[in-house]
Amino acid sequence: MSSSLSSPAGASPPGAPAPAGSPQPAAGSGPRREHRYDIDLVRLLCSVGVILCHTGSAFVNTAGREASNGPGTYWAGLVADSAGRFAVPLFFAIAGWVVLVGAPVRDGRQLWQRIVRIVVPLGVWTALYLAWGRLRGTNDAPVGELALDSLLASVRPAYHLWYLYAYIPVIMLLAFAALVKSGKRPWGLGAALLVLGAAPTLAGDLSRIPGLDVPRFGWGFGPYQLIYAVLGALLLSLPAGTFGRRGLWWLLPAGGALAAIVAYQHGVHYAIPYASVLVAVFSAGVLLSLHRVRVPERLRPALTRLAGASFGAYMIHVLVLGVLTDLLVGSDLSLPVAAVLALAVTAATTALSFGAALLWTRLGLTRLLG
Repeated sequence: MSSSLSSPAGASPPGAPAPAGSPQPAAGSGPRREHRYDIDLVRLLCSVGVILCHTGSAFVNTAGREASNGPGTYWAGLVADSAGRFAVPLFFAIAGWVVLVGAPVRDGRQLWQRIVRIVVPLGVWTALYLAWGRLRGTNDAPVGELALDSLLASVRPAYHLWYLYAYIPVIMLLAFAALVKSGKRPWGLGAALLVLGAAPTLAGDLSRIPGLDVPRFGWGFGPYQLIYAVLGALLLSLPAGTFGRRGLWWLLPAGGALAAIVAYQHGVHYAIPYASVLVAVFSAGVLLSLHRVRVPERLRPALTRLAGASFGAYMIHVLVLGVLTDLLVGSDLSLPVAAVLALAVTAATTALSFGAALLWTRLGLTRLLG
């Protein structure tokens, strides 16, 4: 979004089935690897954060991105959108920790297996979203054209899948560096990275040829995504107590950054770039407040199951959210009503999305649906 991001089996984005309990190594393979329940907690919180952010975005768009078009709907949406902005940076942080610390790949073949476990659900959900968009009449182009475009970049209505088009190249580059450092020679992986690096320029050049319509090439990553991944690996790997014993104090700078993000999105630019220093401070405050936090044993099985379902919930939540916001959200809501409705829609979307993901996990469909 496969396995948990906080276990050696895991290389999935926003979650996928996680083993119940700490993973067990083979006999003679060394000490048992610690299961990071705090990372499960962060991953679950990020999944809810993404849903909150997309709910807020739906409210803001309903108001035409202008407070004058519906102040209650606009401000409730803007705050909700801003409050979820920590999620994507922390997903990249967890991805970096998995590849570099938690579950480093042994060879290129193992990495390709992990990538296949991501690409298959990506293809299935892209097809489902395109079919859903055609059924509702919301696609902005013919299905065949959108399907072709989706091979190179995320498309509407599956806009949230852009993350996977960046996530896969990020883990490829980090894994390549780790394999080279360990003495391996992953030539195939290096060649694939070379293609990814050259493809955007080639696509741009081809698009200048008269009569040649070349789709946008979206496989790749920005510097901020790689930085979040590497710094996240560093921070998450540090021992408990590194940032003090009162982790919740880190919520104070996070709260200040959140207020600044709301102001920025209203007065400067919507939507705020994830590369913004405000988003970085907000994300760091959330991460450090939960770093190595102890999860009570009675809650660990449920947390593991929910964290394991987060990839599937991420994949389906935009479909669920679209239905709910189309039915319930209008531009003429008062601020109290809009605020309550934003929280209710977020909660309902979260419950329905995770419920669906847990159901198809039981049915053994995670390889197809995430």
